[in-house]
Amino acid sequence: MQQLEKKLTLEDFLAMPESDVTHELVEGEAVPKMSPKRFHSALQKTLLFIIDKWCQGKGEVYPEWAIALKRRGKNWVPVPDLTYISYQRLPTDVMEDEPCPVPPELAIEIISQGQTFGTLMEKATDYLEAGVLRVWVVDPHARSITVFYPDAPPRTYTKDMVITDLLFEGLELTPQQVFGAARLPEKD
Repeated sequence: MQQLEKKLTLEDFLAMPESDVTHELVEGEAVPKMSPKRFHSALQKTLLFIIDKWCQGKGEVYPEWAIALKRRGKNWVPVPDLTYISYQRLPTDVMEDEPCPVPPELAIEIISQGQTFGTLMEKATDYLEAGVLRVWVVDPHARSITVFYPDAPPRTYTKDMVITDLLFEGLELTPQQVFGAARLPEKD
């Protein structure tokens, strides 16, 4: 007789002991997040520095901060590579050591070895349906950044195409700038 595994509640998931492995809550299961390699980490660091410099006085950007969301009516706790949230959505006096309690303006996912664009495109859709306003999927292999919007088709930026968005007034960057600053080797 096969035993049914008990699905984790949000409370069970948040009460799990900390470990060296980051987990996401998906469909009631703690799913380990892939451990980033050098190029992934370099891109994460570069984007963190760019966005952190831009968002002074506007909000906060954090690496690997879990977000408490709903996905298909169930608790979902993804851990994007970077999260930007404004002080309008998360006031400065909210200082709990817990997952982000509200959908942020921006979640950034960097494709790791073994992941596909299609998988992260599906995750981007889930983020948008949960109230995240923008999702960037960074593809180190294609050297591109695809921006997902709740009310428009996604747009892929490459080379020196400037990424601007009224939601992030004053933030301008290009994939060429990001990949160059991260010192990723040129692809053949």
